[in-house]
Amino acid sequence: MRLLFLCSRNHWRSPTAEALYQNDPRVEVRSAGVSASARRRVSEKLLRWADLVLVMEASHKKKLREDFTEVFHDLRVEVLDIPDDYEFMSPALIELIQASVEPLLVDGGE
Repeated sequence: MRLLFLCSRNHWRSPTAEALYQNDPRVEVRSAGVSASARRRVSEKLLRWADLVLVMEASHKKKLREDFTEVFHDLRVEVLDIPDDYEFMSPALIELIQASVEPLLVDGGE
């Protein structure tokens, strides 16, 4: 299963999620940001690569819907509801990501 983690600027949340799952044999992972100022900006190619797009906030899903209208209807997008209150690899952020992602891997992996 290919997971694409998205946050605003691809600075703390989505790179943390990518780092957490990069060596997990169940998944392939990448991360990006939806903002024009993102370190790695989401692209149509990345979206088409992903089996599951995991956004940190509902506003990120809205941005995808606006910016990628031609492919949005084909995407499986889940909102994790993780606010931008954490630094990279913060233990609290790791805990939130795992609590949100693990049920999706169990339910939607096959």
